Amino acid sequence: MITLRYFEQADFKQLIDWVETPEFMLQWAGPSFVFPLNEFQLKEYMKDANKKDSSSYIYSVIDDETKKLVGHVSLSRIDRNNRSARIGRVILGDPNTKGKGLCCQMIQQVLKIAFDDLKLHRVTLGVFDFNKAAIACYEKAGFQKEGLMRDHQKFGDDYWSLWEMGILEDEWRKIAEDM
Repeated sequence: MITLRYFEQADFKQLIDWVETPEFMLQWAGPSFVFPLNEFQLKEYMKDANKKDSSSYIYSVIDDETKKLVGHVSLSRIDRNNRSARIGRVILGDPNTKGKGLCCQMIQQVLKIAFDDLKLHRVTLGVFDFNKAAIACYEKAGFQKEGLMRDHQKFGDDYWSLWEMGILEDEWRKIAEDM
């Protein structure tokens, strides 16, 4: 089991250590940051987050058993008028946590915040088409593929395609009832 708590400056070093390559950084955050990740960029990222009416909430993921920081996730682009938001910057950085279902728990907890606490109607995310494990996790959580953005992001000489995925509140409620 995991717990989400607000991301804080004390978590910066661990997140920076997880983001070791430009390729991984692009997978994790898209073009939002410049490699190498540093404290200045993270302070800017957090500047208006985690306040009562913020447009973004940024979380650290804590393993309940070990009490260690094991991941990171954000709920951003919160649009209260249209009742929508976007999940991003999903990472399970501790290799000892891989394959234990923690990423799915993380997504379920963020969706609970989005739909139960914030009363949103729609949540979206983007995932590169080669990230099969993440796609499977998102589909298990109820996300549906809404469209493939072909050759969406250039990395080196290659182009990466991105799946846009979304889930609506009634879809979430049906899944939450079965949990």
